[in-house]
Amino acid sequence: METIEPRIALLPEKKLMGMRLAMSLADNRTGELWRSFLPRRREIQNSIGADLYSMQVYDPSYFHTFSLQREFEKWATIEVKDFDLVPNGMETYILPEGLYAVFHYKGLSTDTSIFQYIFSSWLPNSNYSLDIRPHFEILGEKYRNNHPDSEEEIWIPIKPKE
Repeated sequence: METIEPRIALLPEKKLMGMRLAMSLADNRTGELWRSFLPRRREIQNSIGADLYSMQVYDPSYFHTFSLQREFEKWATIEVKDFDLVPNGMETYILPEGLYAVFHYKGLSTDTSIFQYIFSSWLPNSNYSLDIRPHFEILGEKYRNNHPDSEEEIWIPIKPKE
């Protein structure tokens, strides 16, 4: 894979609303999650913008003992102004402020080579280490589900190496 340099960004706290499912990489239920969320996203009255957030919340030890069977939470969300009106069956999440490496990715969402590059090449050779906060992708107007011309941003939580 070609070398991709991310931009480093300080993300302000964000309020997100949506749905979540527990899953593993071996039992990937991402499609099921989005099929349940997308038809209902218009029920969210106080959204900010149209970008969708595909978020992963990992246990603090997830990457220490990596396994394809290890479960994590996957969220399908949209940013909101407040949590005043939460539709039935939806949940809220406060994404904390923090430093992120932001990778612009173009290609198939099923191609995992970008993550292989980030975690086995870019991160170990950078001045950063992985931080324990959610990982997420912003699916904006150029996102096309599993299309070779699809574009998204991959946000990886980082902190300066000690």
